[in-house]
Amino acid sequence: MQKIIFFGDGYAQKLLKLVKAVSGFMLVLAMIFCPLHSALAAEGGGSAYMGGNEDFMSGALPEPGFYPIVYAFHYTADQLMDGNGDKVPVDFDLDVTGATLRLIYVSDMTLFGASVAWHAIVPVLNAQVDIVETGVDASTTGLGDIEVSALILGWHLNKNFHLIGSLDVWLPVGEYDVNDAANLGRNYWTVAPIMALTYISNTGFEVSAKLQYLVNFENSDTDYTTGNEFICDYLVGQHFGHWMFGLNGMLYLQSTDDELSGNDISNSKGKAFSIGPAIQYNYKNMFFNAKVQFDTNVENRPKGEKIWLKFMYAF
Repeated sequence: MQKIIFFGDGYAQKLLKLVKAVSGFMLVLAMIFCPLHSALAAEGGGSAYMGGNEDFMSGALPEPGFYPIVYAFHYTADQLMDGNGDKVPVDFDLDVTGATLRLIYVSDMTLFGASVAWHAIVPVLNAQVDIVETGVDASTTGLGDIEVSALILGWHLNKNFHLIGSLDVWLPVGEYDVNDAANLGRNYWTVAPIMALTYISNTGFEVSAKLQYLVNFENSDTDYTTGNEFICDYLVGQHFGHWMFGLNGMLYLQSTDDELSGNDISNSKGKAFSIGPAIQYNYKNMFFNAKVQFDTNVENRPKGEKIWLKFMYAF
């Protein structure tokens, strides 16, 4: 099972993120009303990719076959952080629960010495937002934005080093209403070049990372453009037979300011770092995975915790 790995976005264990990315499949935070935009980076303080979706062996593409993966997660936050990393004085609660189906197909074709694969990530989500000061109390259940890649390339450079490259696109098909505070879709297109790397030593020590740069297009209903985002899912761990243990999470850095009607919004860049334990058990042609991630060093975003469960079955 050591060869069964996943990428994307955010989220097979990664053909990656997911993979966000996800985690992605990727998965999304809820949107929040305009009065709080000054305390949030990205429209609504969220992203097309949740972040932290991928973990063990995220840079190693599996052998040819079909790999459905189910991601289940719960994200909860009761703090909004401003551009200085201080808590915004509002009574705020956000809960996002989701189940995401990721379908990965690895062909027997090769291109530039790499295996060729495709994937699609379809999330079903429930978002609940409560902001006392603005009178927001909203809940939405439905389809989130779908993430796809028409070309994923995976190289096994040697038995220790593995590399994946991809270009993922988020399709704005998720539940969205400009007047809703708990949207599940972003209502704009996102494109991200992705690179995932894995190093695993002969003794089972592993370092993996999925790096992606999200380029966001304008939300036509609000004339708002979320700034471009760099997201890195990471893992440092150790393999013991069928078991894997490690620390994982994500680094989020917004590289450009948000725009409203073509004008830059000052102090609108967000950042965050999360970390927590991860465990995985491989059994024959499947694996079971669980992890927890805690946000820290957050600016212009909600601060909370994520719980993940993941199951993969290889055909």
